[in-house]
Amino acid sequence: MLRLLAAAGSAKAVVEIGTGTGVSGVWLLRGMRPDGVLTTIDVENEHQRIARRIFVEAGFAASRTRIITGRALDVLPRLADGAYDLVFVDADATEFGACADEALRLLRPGGALVVNGVLAGGRIADPSARDVDTITIRETVRSVRESEEWIPAVIPSGAGLLAAVKR
Repeated sequence: MLRLLAAAGSAKAVVEIGTGTGVSGVWLLRGMRPDGVLTTIDVENEHQRIARRIFVEAGFAASRTRIITGRALDVLPRLADGAYDLVFVDADATEFGACADEALRLLRPGGALVVNGVLAGGRIADPSARDVDTITIRETVRSVRESEEWIPAVIPSGAGLLAAVKR
């Protein structure tokens, strides 16, 4: 799905929040334009070391990735307004809302926000689920859905993706 979404938007500049071991970054890179650059942010230095190796093993030149170590909410304000085609959020659920707010600023009109994990392991549909993660996810989905600035959809694939295009 990430490859498809990156390709559909002919993405050249992508921000990934939550590098992990680089699997999602590889799929984003595979869908991006050949001259595209993936900016990936993670607080775990070890994750990024592994991801760097995975990107190279997948055949991507080091110049195709910009790997930043740090908390996303500390790094995102330093990125340029309106300069990105896609923002992928695969971070702590408690930061989904703040990341979506930052994405609105970072994305060009027509750019896409993709948030992973919005089905919350099935808890999202359970009204008795009142844990912090589930409440935050519900609020983020509701906020994006009700905003005039987004055209959203929830894709029930895997852990669930919230995809939204900036107007």
